[in-house]
Amino acid sequence: MAQFWQVTYTWRLREVMAANGMYATSDIIGHLAEHGITMSTSQAHRLVTGTPDRLNLTVLAALCHILGVTTDELIDTNTHLVGVKPRAIGDTERHPRRARNGPVIRPVRAVITPPPGADDQ
Repeated sequence: MAQFWQVTYTWRLREVMAANGMYATSDIIGHLAEHGITMSTSQAHRLVTGTPDRLNLTVLAALCHILGVTTDELIDTNTHLVGVKPRAIGDTERHPRRARNGPVIRPVRAVITPPPGADDQ
């Protein structure tokens, strides 16, 4: 059976920044610049207040170093099973499968014979 999983995450940058005494979104810009990452005020605001869909790993590593946290503390992930899709199971009596080392089953060639009475014409 095929299983379908849904992965969700919570971006906790604002919360972790507050725990480190950084309350303004622009507080992180200078620290990122020390790590060679240039970011505008609007980019920093989006990073702190929103939940990014994509994130540069260099920025993630710098944030973890600046804030003294691990990625697990910065990103809270949850995974849960959404559903199970059953696989189609055929009737094994009508459609026998060949064993791995078993003989190859080949179809028998059809022989076409003339219909009865065709020889009379």
